Amino acid sequence: MRDRRTVMQRLRVGAKSTIGSVKIKLLLCSCIAFTVFVLVSRAADSMRWSRPNDTLDSYPVSRRGYNIVINTWKRNDLLKRSVSHYASCSGLDSIHIVWSEPDPPSESLIKFLHHALHSNSRDDKKAELKFDINQEDSLNNRFKEIKDLKTDAVFSIDDDIIFPCSSVEFAFNVWRSAPDTMVGFVPRMHWIDQSVQKGNTVSYVYVGWWSVWWTGTYSMVLSKASFFHKKYFSLYTNEMPASIREFTTKYRNCEDIAMSFLVANATGSPPIWVKGKIFEIGSTGISSLGGHTEKRSQCVNRFAMEYGRMPLVSTSMKAVDSRSSWFW
Repeated sequence: MRDRRTVMQRLRVGAKSTIGSVKIKLLLCSCIAFTVFVLVSRAADSMRWSRPNDTLDSYPVSRRGYNIVINTWKRNDLLKRSVSHYASCSGLDSIHIVWSEPDPPSESLIKFLHHALHSNSRDDKKAELKFDINQEDSLNNRFKEIKDLKTDAVFSIDDDIIFPCSSVEFAFNVWRSAPDTMVGFVPRMHWIDQSVQKGNTVSYVYVGWWSVWWTGTYSMVLSKASFFHKKYFSLYTNEMPASIREFTTKYRNCEDIAMSFLVANATGSPPIWVKGKIFEIGSTGISSLGGHTEKRSQCVNRFAMEYGRMPLVSTSMKAVDSRSSWFW
């Protein structure tokens, strides 16, 4: 009888250990299956597998590509690097170079850029390259209307920063989901200045990247790296108050803030900040000079006065390409 009880106890212990072993094996199999699923998903993305409705053919012709507008000033070495890089981006339709220098571009520069465009382009796609020559040196030149753009999207970029083509393509796809909005990589913010608020008078402060990083909130994306609809070129030149353009020309600053005001006033919506890695290939610009924040704050207040209100809309939304980011 005692032996029988011992045997039964051993059977129970053995059954429990077997069940426990099975559970552990099931858990391990589940982990392995999940890991394989993730790796296959990553591999599919890296091999650029796509469904038919994800291709450019599902969009109208005006939305199948984008125009890159590069603002440059006496930095031909940076311009060459920018054109050579962006020529390899698959969605590129044309490159327009905003030229405001007193002398026209040299024949050697033109020849080099055309060669770089055609030698680096993918899939034998024939993108166009044009110089938009301006007689006057003005920051507003970067937003002059361009008549011969075949597609709606404009990627406005400075000559001293470069983004990977994958980041540009992702931002382009985000823009296509909201084509009236500015979509960009460099967010900025405005705050109400509580220290000078008197009665109905409201004063604003322009704040830079570290405030955006700390609060996660922004109300502008700078045009040094942003997508917007080509129609805003015409609105900037022909519809926006001329006093704003005169202000930016006089003080050589804030044309990017002026564009943010224009788009926000037209849409009543915030911009969209896209996560992307920035490669700065040039020296520091006017943002590194003393009094930069104060001058930008002056622009924000002046433009709000011109519009009769504050059109900028704050948001905390951020677009992240989850296919290439383990942590959002």
